[in-house]
Amino acid sequence: MEKKRVVIVGAGVSGLTVCKHLLELGCRPTVFEADTVLGGVWARAPACTELQTPRTMYQYSDFPWPDSVTEVFPNHRQVVAYLDAYTRHFGVLGCVRFGHRVVGMEYHGVGEQAMAAWEEWAGNGQAFGSGAGEWRLSVADADGHVETHKADFIVLCMGRFSGVPNIPTFPAGKGPEVFDGQVIHSMDYAKMGTSKAKEMIRGKRVTVVGYLKSALDIAAECAEVNGTAHPCTMVVRTKHWILPDYFAWGFHISKLYLNRFAELLIHKPGEGLLLSILATLLSPLRWAFSKFAESYYSIPMRKHGMVPDHSLFQALAAATIAITPKDHYKRLEEGSIVLKKSKTFSFCKEGVVVEGEPSPVKSDVVIFGTGFNGDDKIKDMFTSEYFQSIAAGSESTTVPLYRECIHPKIPQLAVIGYSESIANMYTSDIRAKWLARFLDGGFRLPNVAAMQKDVLEWEKYMKRYSGRYFRRSSILILHTWYNDQLCRDMGCNPRRKKGFFSELFEVYGPGDYANLLSNSKPKEQ
Repeated sequence: MEKKRVVIVGAGVSGLTVCKHLLELGCRPTVFEADTVLGGVWARAPACTELQTPRTMYQYSDFPWPDSVTEVFPNHRQVVAYLDAYTRHFGVLGCVRFGHRVVGMEYHGVGEQAMAAWEEWAGNGQAFGSGAGEWRLSVADADGHVETHKADFIVLCMGRFSGVPNIPTFPAGKGPEVFDGQVIHSMDYAKMGTSKAKEMIRGKRVTVVGYLKSALDIAAECAEVNGTAHPCTMVVRTKHWILPDYFAWGFHISKLYLNRFAELLIHKPGEGLLLSILATLLSPLRWAFSKFAESYYSIPMRKHGMVPDHSLFQALAAATIAITPKDHYKRLEEGSIVLKKSKTFSFCKEGVVVEGEPSPVKSDVVIFGTGFNGDDKIKDMFTSEYFQSIAAGSESTTVPLYRECIHPKIPQLAVIGYSESIANMYTSDIRAKWLARFLDGGFRLPNVAAMQKDVLEWEKYMKRYSGRYFRRSSILILHTWYNDQLCRDMGCNPRRKKGFFSELFEVYGPGDYANLLSNSKPKEQ
């Protein structure tokens, strides 16, 4: 594999670990990063942003956090420093070409009609195909000069929480164009940097649209800067489970949702008859677990009319929970953050018109904390209309990725870090190990039909448990079952704990997969 040309797009959490694992196999990939710094979403996150996954779960399996970091939820600066240390320790930095944006990709050597007819992925089920095809990437530098680069394999590590903002649409005459103030997306706010962002909101009437991670962080920063003199208004279209921590009545909820026993209560892709019957019989226990946790977390939410319409279990399945910023409910009590619940809203000259309110919410600045269109990021990478049409599936399907990494119909390409999990760094790390093993010839992929069948099994699971958020492709509540599949592909023992009860009731984390490949056996070809 040393002579193969591998390109990684993105130097964030996923791109860094993919590069590290390929370097260990003797391959020196080229990493194109559009930004001037590494870290992906962490490079431009608001300064107030902290992890919402405990530190021990948000780390690479072979690079623990330094002893100097003791916080359960490290802050933005600590995460960036950790990524920088990882990059330098494993020699990844020398592979990264900063300020280089991939603006298009084309597959040459095999026609689209021939590709569509392949029964085996890439023609033969192997990472680099038969050698007949290659990728050509158009890469623009900081000055706009475009060069063409050739690759035998591409790994897209662009994430889904950056790049293409999700902006709400409005009827004519009711959008931002009629508003006298400033309208930006959370992405633009983060890019400003801490000092400029705080200066922009200081003394201003700020309205934040949304009620998940980025919206909550920005609202907290506004409340810190302006206090009750200029309260920050949050327009909440969907009420979410916003948790102060992961303890309900003193009991860590990972014991209810995130171990092998909890996975027995869920219908799993490819589970077989016995496990299916068991999941059906144990479903009342799953309901009881959810109600137990909800009874605790809903106490402060009920006071503000913010108890969600969906269960905590569904929120976990879809990865739509968030940890409250410090003093969130205190700020609601004191009035430095004001909630306005409304399914719809629009703009007027003075500010934001909220359903059910007698007068507009007067605003100087409106910030959309409404997420990103990750699907468009993937589709826009391709110049081929054929690839654009199949890359992200449709609105009625999940993104069709086998093992959440490989599109059955797109050769010599992988996507790492797109679907959501218990901790994206942790999951990207094990996916990078799996991909490195595949690229090194450790196993072959099933045929295209078998991969498509597996994709549909996971889609069925996601639709069943994630509700309308199924396109987030979350594996959060089945992360161990998912990791087991990757381990078996790599020829590794998926059982990583010591003892029956530990295996059943303890939560799997990054440390369980350290040195994963050291004793693995290649699958027979």
